[in-house]
Amino acid sequence: MELTDRVLVVTGAGRGTGRALALRAGRLGARVLLSARSAETARTVAAEVTADSGADAEGLPCDLADPASVRAFAAAVAARTDRVDVLVNNAARYLPGPDLLDADDEAIADTLASGATGTVLVTRHLLPLLRASAAADVVNLVSAVAEPRNHRSDAHPAFYAAKAAQAGFADVLSARLRPEGIRVISLYPPDFTDADPLAPSWGTAPRTAADPLTTQSVTDCVLFALSQPRDCFVRSFHFEQL
Repeated sequence: MELTDRVLVVTGAGRGTGRALALRAGRLGARVLLSARSAETARTVAAEVTADSGADAEGLPCDLADPASVRAFAAAVAARTDRVDVLVNNAARYLPGPDLLDADDEAIADTLASGATGTVLVTRHLLPLLRASAAADVVNLVSAVAEPRNHRSDAHPAFYAAKAAQAGFADVLSARLRPEGIRVISLYPPDFTDADPLAPSWGTAPRTAADPLTTQSVTDCVLFALSQPRDCFVRSFHFEQL
């Protein structure tokens, strides 16, 4: 597929899936505006995107746990473009620890704020720019922990709660934005392994049913959904687990 002349915003692009999506979008011709909590990290990844593909990329700071930071990020995006064609809600703090007492109040509040409140706020503040696009998509990287009775992960209960809230938001947003032609696409991957898109082995090794899910496979799913005709509303991707 191609993303030529499309404006793509990726949150939490300092590493992992967000960084991989930014790099792949750049290779497909998109203009990429990406965020990370650290301004330095965001600028570093943007420079990687440009060096990799020559794409127009810019990194901006955004702490999704801080509403003022989200507002500043959205304002910075609006100052640089008159529309957003694809918003990827990727940023969310992961919190380990199966016992509720495994994390303190501050870590729990930060996890809920970044994964749940932050997703709602960044989408809210970028919605006018999404509405200005002729073909907008909102992609949410949720998690298998948001599926009913999925207790496989050792993540903290606060992470489960944040992802469940994110899933509920995505579900209602999909129904309410569909009449406007805005697609809301959510992915529910189980735990998967990171693979660096800049590594020589990226995309060369065959993947089989016996292999663990990787960043490449998850980003492939995102790009597949974005490539579908506008009458195709793929609401969610769920993955079979062993």
